[in-house]
Amino acid sequence: MTSTARAQKAPDTRGPVRKLLTSFGFQILASLVLGIAVGLIAVSIGSSATNPTVLSDTLDRIGSSYVMLLRAAVVPLIFTAIVASISNLRRVQNAARLAGQTLLWFAITAFIAVSIGILLGLVIQPGSKAGTDLETGAPYTVGTWWNFLLGLIPQNFLGLTVNSSFDADAQIVTSGVGFNILQVIVVAAVVGIAALKAGKKAEPFLAFTESLLKVIQRVLWWIIRIAPIGTFGLIGAAVVKYGWDKLTSLAWFAGAIYIGLALVLFVVYPILVRSHGLSVKQYFSGAWPAIQLAFVSRSSIGTLPLTERVTERNLGVPGSYASFAVPLGATTKMDGCAAIYPAIAAIFVAQFFDIQLSFVQYLLIVIVSVVGSAATAGTTGAIVMLTLTLSTLGLPLEGVGLLLAIDPILDMGRTAVNVAGQALVPTIVAKREGILDEDLYNAPRNGLPFAEDLDESDAADPDAAAPDAAKEPAGSR
Repeated sequence: MTSTARAQKAPDTRGPVRKLLTSFGFQILASLVLGIAVGLIAVSIGSSATNPTVLSDTLDRIGSSYVMLLRAAVVPLIFTAIVASISNLRRVQNAARLAGQTLLWFAITAFIAVSIGILLGLVIQPGSKAGTDLETGAPYTVGTWWNFLLGLIPQNFLGLTVNSSFDADAQIVTSGVGFNILQVIVVAAVVGIAALKAGKKAEPFLAFTESLLKVIQRVLWWIIRIAPIGTFGLIGAAVVKYGWDKLTSLAWFAGAIYIGLALVLFVVYPILVRSHGLSVKQYFSGAWPAIQLAFVSRSSIGTLPLTERVTERNLGVPGSYASFAVPLGATTKMDGCAAIYPAIAAIFVAQFFDIQLSFVQYLLIVIVSVVGSAATAGTTGAIVMLTLTLSTLGLPLEGVGLLLAIDPILDMGRTAVNVAGQALVPTIVAKREGILDEDLYNAPRNGLPFAEDLDESDAADPDAAAPDAAKEPAGSR
């Protein structure tokens, strides 16, 4: 297994002020603060979810446009990433063992996370402390094991779906095109395996897929670069739409969720990192760019290119393995959405409706969280996972409506933990298998984490490489 190549880069001559202003982390933080401030200004002039103003509409349009950009790249990204990652396994020794170890550690960390969620739900008892003015409501989508199994069968090659609704008052039919990520994953996995079985005849196809993946990732780098703008709109619109008062009735529930997320991110993960002889500081400094983008974008899939980049280039995981493990994790490894959240939320619903859970039902929460994470890839993430858990336990699905008001606020933390775990597990497995580039893992973090690395052809041509090096400092090494 070869180590990740380190591209040459020009000396960084930026001054401290320019370094700060061009720092991705500073830009995201500044956008968060500015978005909250502008959102509060919008609220102060009368903006609300039911009474939008020009300012609130502008914030919402900026944020929703950024999410639309991320979603537009999801289908081609997932398809090409999975096909390429499966094809890359042919270059990896002990590929089956690596895949098995990856899935095992996915399950181990999910078990730890859901156990913490259950413990917090029992200790804090958020459902018993919820406000009495909460309104129940049926979820807009329901996850069941049967629907999950049916969702594995592709309706078409791209897993596209068309949903239509009829407005009786306006006499208007509106339609929207969506996609089922789970079906895209199945199609991509089948195509990737078939390409491997086809042997040399499939080499041109695999080469084209890998090339197309590079093009799509380049487009996504451009989208990532404008993340601070999207952050400004998303946070500002959230303040207007949900307001801080929404947390009042569900403060204990939100607190329990974020305590659980913090315990997993800042206690469990560091213990696992340290127990494998690795630096906790280096893990966080390496993975943090992806974690903070996940927090503001609320999309593991949208963060996938950056997660894979930092896992490979910052944490020292070989590219041939990272290109398999990270896309797999982005669709199935969700300690926030599929473990902590459904565990605490299910206990909240049971407590709110004064239903006593048995030991078997607590065990079912664990089983659903460890085994059913892939169900979150099918439609709408944590909500589907929660309805899957509630339906498995026999709890009222109307309880989901209690929690929808603050779901976006919780989703930021959940997604950050998801992505942190998606970078952690490949690092641990690579270390255990002796293929982790520890020099790269322990190297100083310099430059923009998402900056493009020099292509081999550019590196061979100093005249071609120089402009890129000047414009874009190489990613953290």
